[in-house]
Amino acid sequence: MKNLLHSPLAWIILGLTIAATGGITYQQMNKVTAAQQYRVQPVARGDLIQTVSANGTINPVSLVNVGTQVSGTVKRLYVDFNSKVEKGQVLLELDDALLAAQQKQSAANLQSALASLDLATANEARMRGLFAQEYVSRQELDTAIQARKTATAQVQLMEATVERDRANLAYSVIRSPVSGVVIDRSVDVGQTVAASLQTPTLFKIAQDLSRMQIDANFAEADIGSIRVGQAVRFTVDAFSGRNFRGEVRQIRMNPVTQQNVVTYDVVVDVDNPDQQLLPGMTAYVSIAVAERKNALLVPNAALRFKPPVDDSPQAKGETKPGASVTPGSREGNGKTKRDAFSGRVYVLKNEALQAVNVTLGITDSRNTEIVAGTLNEGDQVVVGETQPANGPSPSSGQPMRMRMF
Repeated sequence: MKNLLHSPLAWIILGLTIAATGGITYQQMNKVTAAQQYRVQPVARGDLIQTVSANGTINPVSLVNVGTQVSGTVKRLYVDFNSKVEKGQVLLELDDALLAAQQKQSAANLQSALASLDLATANEARMRGLFAQEYVSRQELDTAIQARKTATAQVQLMEATVERDRANLAYSVIRSPVSGVVIDRSVDVGQTVAASLQTPTLFKIAQDLSRMQIDANFAEADIGSIRVGQAVRFTVDAFSGRNFRGEVRQIRMNPVTQQNVVTYDVVVDVDNPDQQLLPGMTAYVSIAVAERKNALLVPNAALRFKPPVDDSPQAKGETKPGASVTPGSREGNGKTKRDAFSGRVYVLKNEALQAVNVTLGITDSRNTEIVAGTLNEGDQVVVGETQPANGPSPSSGQPMRMRMF
């Protein structure tokens, strides 16, 4: 016996025995129950509202860009930002020196054309008298008639030129086309505006700030559930905690594609009687597209949960003896067919997980409606895992090892 204790093999066997005993004892001490391992939440009934959301910009319903048809230097400015204007009110005057001179030149040319017409008319009358007495030929009479007609056309041309120059002179005074509020002014006194290529914008006038609209860009996945006349709720950063209401007026059939994302402009009518909502504000729009009363609800976290190993018959696509199978619900390999309207939750029963396949309805940011399946109210569905069944906490990342000595 004394020789056996001094044998190296005996010490190795003794060390392995102690290590195995310690490992078994450690596992038993750290073993947790299923109730401790998983976080659960009961299935409940309640009301559910599905919404679609997007960001948009608040704009006036009628926004008029006021420009100029003639070029010139700004001589006088009569309005500024936030000025209330009436239709026909003078907003701005351009320097009209060149336009006035051009109009005077056209008027002088008209007088010259009138004088030429008088002379041509007199020559024609004289030629007709001489032609009657056979003192001139028919050709000379026709020449006199042609000269009178040319002088008449020249007078008409000069009259049109005078009217054009008179209109250009009048365009040097910019008047408001509508009644409203000036929300943008793009020029100052002394600035030169050029209207040679395109009409420059001088002012932007909102016709009525008590009625606004939101232009919100909704994704193509949400546009199919939006209808004209639906109620809209939105918020703005300027009034945090306050909800505003509106109504869908138009869904514009003009898709916009940015980075392979297709969006559509949804126009929302908004009443703004106190004019607190200002043009250009960012609106966070939410539209209720579906609603359920007393629906069977599960948390969205339960649909996202997946255990480390799922050996349940439902997960493998198997069925219990005598279980019914909905036609078309299985693929050729015998597994459950999954689509956008199906899901799987895990129920904690008898200290074990059971996978339950369900058919999904509408959803919001927290819960999802269950429209079909064996899930019942009060069932405890798993929404997360607190720690593994054995060993250290998941945060450690490494299993605990026993030291051999």
